[in-house]
Amino acid sequence: MMLQEIFSSLLGWSTLYLFFCYLFGLRGPEWSCRLVTLSHGVVIALLTAYVIFIDGPWPLTHAGSENTDAQATVLAICLGYFFFDMGWCVCYRTEGPLMLAHHAASIVGILLALLMGVSGCETCAVIFGSEITNPLLQIRWFLRKEGLYDSLLGDVVDLLFITLFATVRVGVGTAMFYSELTSPRTTLVMKLGGVVMYTLAWVFMVDIGRFGYKKSRAKYRKWRENHKLKEELQKLARHGNHSKD
Repeated sequence: MMLQEIFSSLLGWSTLYLFFCYLFGLRGPEWSCRLVTLSHGVVIALLTAYVIFIDGPWPLTHAGSENTDAQATVLAICLGYFFFDMGWCVCYRTEGPLMLAHHAASIVGILLALLMGVSGCETCAVIFGSEITNPLLQIRWFLRKEGLYDSLLGDVVDLLFITLFATVRVGVGTAMFYSELTSPRTTLVMKLGGVVMYTLAWVFMVDIGRFGYKKSRAKYRKWRENHKLKEELQKLARHGNHSKD
């Protein structure tokens, strides 16, 4: 049953990709893959939010507990997507070692949770923290492609992405990581997996922090240049008025 769900998920995401390729053939394969990634981010964030906040159990107190049927289904859906995306990234060579390592760690972690039948709640929590920022990342890419990134909308998307990543994936992720390490139910292999994912989150956070710092400096420098230019134009205008007098 589990293999059937995983295969169905892989087939579903692959079919969606082919549909987008047909619909946006002139845009290229990455455009279609990004649309699949955006779709997956929205769908899986909603599904993991359901199993965390509604169906339960609460991952901060039940780390290492047995998987529920809902958790297993969500994990299978997510695993099918990661198989698709990992294959696509390897085929088209669009991602670097860090992102491939993240995909590989995600695949191994979800597989272990499904095969052992435990730790589904915290695995879903980690996926929720990872995927809630993914749609913003894809929107950012589409804005770049459409020449709309250097705008207020682009700034808002970046700000939301950085804020969500820092608060959810690193902030709440730290609490989740601590709960997993201290839970007597969590197996050693899942704790080691938690260490890997938490480390990757901080590596991403450092890169995002550098990006945010550079962009803020560039924005401030541009503001100062515009402000200086405005003052110079005002001086010239006043000088011109005095000359007329």
